[in-house]
Amino acid sequence: MIEQILPATVACAEAFTDPPSGALFPQEAAIVARAVEKRRREFTTGRHCARIALGKLGVTSGPVLVGERGAPRWPPGIVGSITHCDGYRAAAVARVGDMAAIGLDAEPNDPLPRGVLDVVSHAAERARLAVLAAAGPTPRLVAWDRLLFSAKESVYKAWFPLTGRWLGFKEADVTIEPDGTFTVRLLPTAPSASPSPSPPTSFAGRWLVGGGLVLTAIAVAAATGPGALAGAAGAPGADAGGGFARGDVQVRDRHGHAERPRARCGRPRTGQ
Repeated sequence: MIEQILPATVACAEAFTDPPSGALFPQEAAIVARAVEKRRREFTTGRHCARIALGKLGVTSGPVLVGERGAPRWPPGIVGSITHCDGYRAAAVARVGDMAAIGLDAEPNDPLPRGVLDVVSHAAERARLAVLAAAGPTPRLVAWDRLLFSAKESVYKAWFPLTGRWLGFKEADVTIEPDGTFTVRLLPTAPSASPSPSPPTSFAGRWLVGGGLVLTAIAVAAATGPGALAGAAGAPGADAGGGFARGDVQVRDRHGHAERPRARCGRPRTGQ
């Protein structure tokens, strides 16, 4: 599923179960040695997906350890992101010549718990969600508040490697379009720790609903390279295979069939 909302220069892998072939290097196992079984499973399969994705780039991966604020430490010359929740794990990677950063997130296509939306969103964002929810029968199959939350998770995962600083939920103003895209206006309140004098001021991403899940992705193109349009505002939705048509929302399962969403997973903002 996730490849439908990522550019061709990004290699990805996903899993809907935890394969018995998934294994950790000793250094990785030490990270989750004291974690509960659920966390160990999702961490292991996330690393399994990461190694598959790296292999598609011709990169033989050693341990994918954890850096600052839980971000994966990728091999030199690689950027990427990992996401996981109940019933789904995925990883996406690219070479730094193609992408500057990648942010992925998976959530259940299920409304947020009461009170969470007010904490993570602006009034203007909530007003836009109300318009989307009122647009007709099909848009009601999308948990728009959860989609907004997921988009903001992807924003942070793309933002942090570029800037080296935290970004709060309300430091990103997200506009979701019904064609499978979203745009982000970044509103940081603290200076960036990045040596770059110009941290990003906006992102553009894509979203997909299927198999009971909401998936969001942001791929920030490198300054030059074949992926240069991936982060451009107004990037097209996945019209060819993602189940989207401009001006409408088509909710699909993994096989392309129309479906009603099922709740699967959810967790607060964490490391990958």
